[in-house]
Amino acid sequence: MVMILVSSIALFFAIANQTAHGFRVNIPRRSFVEAVVLGTPFLANAQSDEQFGEVGQLQSTPNGEAPFRTISNGVQVKDFRIFGGGTPVQKGSKVELTLKGRLINLNGVVFYDTKSKDVSGFGEGTPLVFTVGDGTVLPGLESGLIGMEKGAIRRIIVPGEVGYAANPDLEPRPLTDVEKRALDSVVKNPRRDQTVMFDVKVERVR
Repeated sequence: MVMILVSSIALFFAIANQTAHGFRVNIPRRSFVEAVVLGTPFLANAQSDEQFGEVGQLQSTPNGEAPFRTISNGVQVKDFRIFGGGTPVQKGSKVELTLKGRLINLNGVVFYDTKSKDVSGFGEGTPLVFTVGDGTVLPGLESGLIGMEKGAIRRIIVPGEVGYAANPDLEPRPLTDVEKRALDSVVKNPRRDQTVMFDVKVERVR
């Protein structure tokens, strides 16, 4: 257990350092999916690969957590916090979100974080505010929000066809130069898988 913990910490620091020093750490994408998407530690030689699938074919996690579900446009969603009785997000809803976006192709490098733009100076960041269906936000992200309520938390995996590959100028757009360079390195390279992942919390629905 100690060795697994040490290995996990080392690899997480490696991912953080790759952005700061401008190079890529070669961690297999399956290992990233296990640790960030599925919530399991990074393992150099995973012993239970058969329990996992590549992005787009995710299976139920070994510890019994609910699997991702895939909606009609290929977007995958997994709920981490659900509320009942509130107003659900639907087309026409004005929503306020805090979220973080990661690049699956680059081992989870962050390319968008609402906390990157801290106007107040108190570490609260600047939520993403928009009306669902107004054409300003990635259609894949919008469809992944449907049904969420205030306070809900969801992980959303967006394929390039309903993400930046087809809509490179739509929100969420990076808030820092480092984040912009990370996203551009994928979006401007058609040979790369442009699947992205968002962790989203709904702060308000109107």
